[in-house]
Amino acid sequence: MITSDQLHNVLEREQALRGYLDIDGKTIQLEEEELRTQDPVFWEDAKRAEAQMKVVKELKKWIELYNELKAATEELELAYEYVKEGITSEEEVDTIYIKALALVENLESRNMLRQEADQLGCILKINSGAGGTESQDWASMLMRMYIRWGESNNYKVNISNLQEGDEAGIKSVTMQIEGDYAYGYLKGENGVHRLVRVSPYNAQGKRMTSFASVFVTPLVDDSIEIEINPADYTWDTFRSGGAGGQNVNKVETGVRLRYNYKDPDTGETREILIENTESRSQLGNRENAMRLLRSMLYDIALQKKMAEQQKIEAGKKKIEWGSQIRSYVFDDRRVKDHRTNFQTSDVNGVMDGKIDGFIKAYLMEFAAEEAAEK
Repeated sequence: MITSDQLHNVLEREQALRGYLDIDGKTIQLEEEELRTQDPVFWEDAKRAEAQMKVVKELKKWIELYNELKAATEELELAYEYVKEGITSEEEVDTIYIKALALVENLESRNMLRQEADQLGCILKINSGAGGTESQDWASMLMRMYIRWGESNNYKVNISNLQEGDEAGIKSVTMQIEGDYAYGYLKGENGVHRLVRVSPYNAQGKRMTSFASVFVTPLVDDSIEIEINPADYTWDTFRSGGAGGQNVNKVETGVRLRYNYKDPDTGETREILIENTESRSQLGNRENAMRLLRSMLYDIALQKKMAEQQKIEAGKKKIEWGSQIRSYVFDDRRVKDHRTNFQTSDVNGVMDGKIDGFIKAYLMEFAAEEAAEK
């Protein structure tokens, strides 16, 4: 059974979260924000009304999450006392403790997501590294891992572009993961992921090392305005490959968007290329490609802002594109993050989408540094 120290630790962390999150202040603010929605002319300005409802929804979510935690800690405290009277078993107390501890850790992690873009969905792109079939297979395994993680967290996951491998796996994939704080949770996945295993594609059964790169950017919504000059982009169309029926194979539904981005600081120009084949209609693919472009431009502006404010200098080298962040060693039953030193022997679980331990470790270490530098 849990000790009194474990009980007090959970209770203290719950009280600390009440202060950090300013639940009392959020409760008062929620009442005020809800009063504004009762104005008879509230819905006349749809855009303003939508923004207001988003504020209300966000406040409610924080309060609900805290209240769920508060109820769990109260139940734990009561159960701990009932053991002494023989009303509750030690096993029941341990079960309640595990639930309360999980709620504490989840809320602590979410409390670390304070950056402007954290609450948005995200675009996650995976590119296979050098190594042919082996690295392409590894890229497909990572794709499955993130899809399973998204599904287990009730996020909507769509594949907007997929390039299949020559023999197996994938060369690259672009996914949209939509839902609250998807970007905040996954931003630490940026970088190179390294696989070490006995390759099923090697006739000699040799141990092989493969690499795949993951790149995560915020997925902008309608509340964020990004100006795009029509003179700066052009369209190409092509036939979408793969399964999908006669329409997909015979009609040019796939779109390729080319955007000439000019750096406002240096004047340097470079091309941003986006391909989209998600929809069976060209119009749908065009709309989604523009959304992806807006997201990329938003991310560029966001990274510039963060660099200027020097908020992420402490962790910059550890999350930049091209850095090796995590190793998955199948033979040794070990997955280790090289930035936080968090590791687990549950390789199968990780590949099945159970990566919350890595996400929490990253947020608790690096998001805390960002908050301290504010």
